Amino acid sequence: MSFSEYFPIFNKLTSEEQATLLKHATLRKIPKGTLIHNGADDCIGLLLMRSGQLRAYIYSDEGREITVYRLFERDMCILSASCMLRSIQFDITIRAEKDTEAWLIPPDIFKNLMENSAVIANYTNEIIGERFTSVMWLIEQIMFKSFDKRLATFLVDECNIEEKKVLKITHEQIASHLGTAREVVTRMLKYFQNEGVVKLTRGTIEILDVKKLVELSQ
Repeated sequence: MSFSEYFPIFNKLTSEEQATLLKHATLRKIPKGTLIHNGADDCIGLLLMRSGQLRAYIYSDEGREITVYRLFERDMCILSASCMLRSIQFDITIRAEKDTEAWLIPPDIFKNLMENSAVIANYTNEIIGERFTSVMWLIEQIMFKSFDKRLATFLVDECNIEEKKVLKITHEQIASHLGTAREVVTRMLKYFQNEGVVKLTRGTIEILDVKKLVELSQ
């Protein structure tokens, strides 16, 4: 499928705006593990996901990572063009969790389109609103949910993302997603195992009781 089929508002744009996007959007292959964006001063442009998976995360004062949101097919990564959004100033890191293909739109090109097109400006504001909602949800989880519920929610989400009950993920990786220590994750996973919810092996977590895991997340 082409860029125009992935860009959700493409058909609402003028022929000139469409031509500009088609001319400047370049398809990039991003290998798993690639650091795409690192901090507010990094500005590579906007990414429109064709396939794969990206992770956006921040660091705590103690140096721990915590996932803010993840991006999948058809998602737009706007914070990779942070120089275009002067009102948003915070350091966020974006890395490829899987082999990814995405169209890259230079920030100056998109900024010019946004300043001259109400359709693109409104679309950009919608994306910013969605990301803000993700941040607020994360804050709510950290402040008002116990860790067992957060971990259960994460495992349920991982099952849905991977579409399988056997997850190849380490305790260290989960700790990075949830902004905590590996030991805390290990202790809670062992509790889940004792409750018959999961089965733990090296580098793998098998979900034995999805229904009970969902209950634990609530």
